[in-house]
Amino acid sequence: MTEADSHHRRASNAGVEGNERLTALTSALLLAFILVALATTPNLHALLYVHVFVGILLIGPLAVKLGSTGYRFARYYTGASAYVAKGPPHPALRVVAPALVLITLALLATGCALLVTGPADPGPFEGLHNLSFVLWFPLAVVHAFGHLRELPRTLAQEWRAPRASGASGSATRVELNAGALLFGAIAGVVALPTGAPWAAPGVLTQALPGPVVAAILATGLVVLASRPWKWN
Repeated sequence: MTEADSHHRRASNAGVEGNERLTALTSALLLAFILVALATTPNLHALLYVHVFVGILLIGPLAVKLGSTGYRFARYYTGASAYVAKGPPHPALRVVAPALVLITLALLATGCALLVTGPADPGPFEGLHNLSFVLWFPLAVVHAFGHLRELPRTLAQEWRAPRASGASGSATRVELNAGALLFGAIAGVVALPTGAPWAAPGVLTQALPGPVVAAILATGLVVLASRPWKWN
């Protein structure tokens, strides 16, 4: 192997590692804010503005994660040697991922549509938003369980990166996620007034929305049947 080949191989491996760390960092941010959004669902009447803000804020980090995972997907299936050597995720995760992406986009899109229509005439979007949540929650939990073991390890490597040769790459990844969060936060603040009609008295009165109960039951069945914690 020539010096040029060796340099190219190291650069390729560094690209794979950087992509993995970017995905892990963004996933950690998404997980944190998704948990906040989920915590608001049992009491939407009181926490609607938090739900709206966090839901819109998620758009920024989600775009980063879709970009990083989409890049890995493209590089793997176009035969890039470093990505092929890294290997694909667990087969079950590869099946879950496309459905999770589509349903996540549907969940966000219908949520945004409800902000536009308001509660007076939500059209099909309220039903579609609820259905999207019921379908999304089990897939999201399975996806999280499937990556649970590797996430802390990758985040620890990223934390150590500024003390090693990956300092510049680490700074870029942090800046990219910070920019995505800033974009999402600005969009969330702009969107807050559109949630006012939904916060009006008598609009959201159910203590524990039916879709939340359905999603929890579906998730329990899916997790027990698939046992995703054993996939790593």
